[in-house]
Amino acid sequence: MKAVALVVTTLMAFGSVAGAQESGEMLYSTYCSPCHGDGLVNTTNQAFDLRKLTANDRARFEKSVLTGKNQMPPWKGVLDHDQIERLWQYIRENAFQK
Repeated sequence: MKAVALVVTTLMAFGSVAGAQESGEMLYSTYCSPCHGDGLVNTTNQAFDLRKLTANDRARFEKSVLTGKNQMPPWKGVLDHDQIERLWQYIRENAFQK
């Protein structure tokens, strides 16, 4: 029984590590790019161009992600705080204004 518990604990820890290594770019590709475009390049103009976000827009970004806005669905309960932080960092790295 202890061996089973050890295996389960190890697998859970590995899953947490793997999730922590998920990059902002991977998260963006999964959750954001269908509407906001690949690599933050929105060619359809149907969604906000995230490259326009400035460092001062962090609260606005987080509120929109958590609660949704217009056609954008809320991601609260889907994305955790760390994932949102990695998304924000990816967006800031690729924003017009650094």
